[in-house]
Amino acid sequence: MSTQDRIVVGKLGSSYGIKGWLKVFSYTEEAESIFSYQPWFIKVKGEWKEFRVESWKRHGQGLVAKLEGLDIREDAQMFTNAEVYVLAEQLPALSDDEFYWRELYGMTVVTTEGYDLGKVTDILETGSNDVLVVKANLKDAFGQKERLIPFLDEQVIKSIDRTAQRIEVDWDPGF
Repeated sequence: MSTQDRIVVGKLGSSYGIKGWLKVFSYTEEAESIFSYQPWFIKVKGEWKEFRVESWKRHGQGLVAKLEGLDIREDAQMFTNAEVYVLAEQLPALSDDEFYWRELYGMTVVTTEGYDLGKVTDILETGSNDVLVVKANLKDAFGQKERLIPFLDEQVIKSIDRTAQRIEVDWDPGF
């Protein structure tokens, strides 16, 4: 199973209490959703290990969880700052017009006129709208190495083609 088959959904924090509980930082849209994906995969000393969440609860503003097999604080401490992965196939299926951000990484971005702006290398979450970070293959004719393109459906983002790995945008290449 390759790393591409796994999706990072959160991170473990410091141990909590003496019974092997850990703080959990969820990257899912609704924080508690992280617990609906089982099993979790965590890299331990360079090797993938599979874990099930035995129990979890809200604690103050955050979340804590008890993983099966981790029964003492010292064992749990080894997992501090470890990322939590699940299998991509565990995520809910989306409709044809919905996308997981991970699907957009590496897609080629072209203007409605066919100008190749580069590939999506990152996505920034801002208060008003998300932004695609598009890196040009080389320094292009407009002197741009990187562009920030707002992810505004219909207004800027005209189409996304999963098969062709292509995003068409209404965007001035000189900007």
